[in-house]
Amino acid sequence: MNLRDSNIEKLKNRTFDVLIIGGGINGAVAATALAARGAKVALVDKGDFAGFTSQNSSNLVWGGIKYMETYEFPLVRQLCLSRNHLLRSYPSAIKEIRFFTNLEKGFRFAPFLLYCGALLYWAIGNFFTNSPRFLTPKQINKDESVVNTEHSIGGFEYSDAFLYDNDARFVFNFIRSAINYNCTAVNYMESLGSVRNAHSEPDSEPYGEWQTQLRNTRNGEKFEVRSAVIINACGPYVDQQNQVSEQTTAHRHVYSKGIHLIVPQITKNERVLTFFADDGRLFFAIPMGSRTMVGTTDTRVSSPETVVTPEDRQFVLDNINKRLNLEKPLTEADIISERCGVRPLVIESGDKNNKNEEANLTWMKLSRKHAVDVDREKKHISIFGGKLTDCLNVGEEICAAVQQLGTNLPDAKRKWYGEPHDAIRDEYLHQVDLMELDKLTSDGASEVLSTRLWRRYGAQAIGLLENIREDPEMAEPLIEGTDYIRCELTQAARREMIVTLEDFLRRRSKLALVARHEDLKQSHGIKDACEILFGKDAPERWKEYFGEEL
Repeated sequence: MNLRDSNIEKLKNRTFDVLIIGGGINGAVAATALAARGAKVALVDKGDFAGFTSQNSSNLVWGGIKYMETYEFPLVRQLCLSRNHLLRSYPSAIKEIRFFTNLEKGFRFAPFLLYCGALLYWAIGNFFTNSPRFLTPKQINKDESVVNTEHSIGGFEYSDAFLYDNDARFVFNFIRSAINYNCTAVNYMESLGSVRNAHSEPDSEPYGEWQTQLRNTRNGEKFEVRSAVIINACGPYVDQQNQVSEQTTAHRHVYSKGIHLIVPQITKNERVLTFFADDGRLFFAIPMGSRTMVGTTDTRVSSPETVVTPEDRQFVLDNINKRLNLEKPLTEADIISERCGVRPLVIESGDKNNKNEEANLTWMKLSRKHAVDVDREKKHISIFGGKLTDCLNVGEEICAAVQQLGTNLPDAKRKWYGEPHDAIRDEYLHQVDLMELDKLTSDGASEVLSTRLWRRYGAQAIGLLENIREDPEMAEPLIEGTDYIRCELTQAARREMIVTLEDFLRRRSKLALVARHEDLKQSHGIKDACEILFGKDAPERWKEYFGEEL
């Protein structure tokens, strides 16, 4: 029995303290925090973990310098401190990176004024990062010749942070941590609605229990799971899920669509090129290994279900081509992959702002902060909005809310986040040195094996070393043009609850982002990976993803 099947049986046969619906960043940190502190936790998601908004971010961990323009200084302060906390807690996964900003003639603020704003931003963040730097057009041209300085009036450089791997992988590592703390997590398990059993006598069981009907979206099986508390962490679908369960809340969502295009590497300098697009919004060229991610947009939409339109693509291409000195302008043919998601923005339920014409005037001023609604009587929690940067705060808030609802957390002070203790890392590096692991790093790899394995797997990387000692071929790249080695695939098949090929290509890894679809289809390594992950079901999973026989 594989991990997912085993966890499904646990869902059927146990009563949980907390059921979390939604496996994006909010659900993942809530599950990890609660399970680590001793609660009996279940988590379900109707798709894959991090399968919606949490896989479509800008991969940035930042304090929100743009929110200073709308005077949201408390939010900026909170996000900067959260960024600092993440940098300290995940030094392998989250790295400081420089933002290199060019300003053009006619911009609404003078360069020096914005530089002063960058200094204030640095101070708000307790001077944790490297200091900002004022840039003249000549300096911009010298440091980043790819930037078009024809209309430049100068700029500035400052620091924030980014995820070295993709956002979905970061979220999944929280899910995996939660499982390690005995959380029962299952993907492709849809909630059909919840009913609170309040008809029994107060002194009897199951008074006050939630009964949630679930459907396994892979085979259609339906069953009920019981819990004392429900946490709705469905991201953009929080409102819809609350409607199904007839839950009233103080907040609701409106939606902003953001897209990114992944293109060939624009600059080898590992910094974020920052511009202001034609509509005045921040616009980025963000490093993604041997590729560059360009965007984003901020378009009001009425539904979480969105797609990249031809207009979206053209907007991004026009704006990046206008601001770079490229030998050849980027076209649709240069697009390797696309990211498209919605930002769930929080407003009060009584706010009619999104239903009148004035909404367009205030759209960009809507706050990007999160909100946690708690129904004490029904023992129901809804998480609205949020940002990856603020995820640790969400975990702590949820623990406090669950305790207020009467759930005991036996280990309420336990630290539930961060990379393994230094002693574990030291032991890992000692073993790495003894076996000379880094000599096995493939030619053209972006980094040595020891660094990458530790960042992705933490303490579990020690088990991978044992696999390599037993069979050095396990350190061979399985997929041409990537860093993935054989033993990673065997571990992924066993521990990472991969149900579809897309789960691996898009979320456990970022292969589908940095390689063209046709190239993946022709890769013998991907075929081998599919067979390792799915065994006899490999042909079916291959056809499901690529639309043709293996």
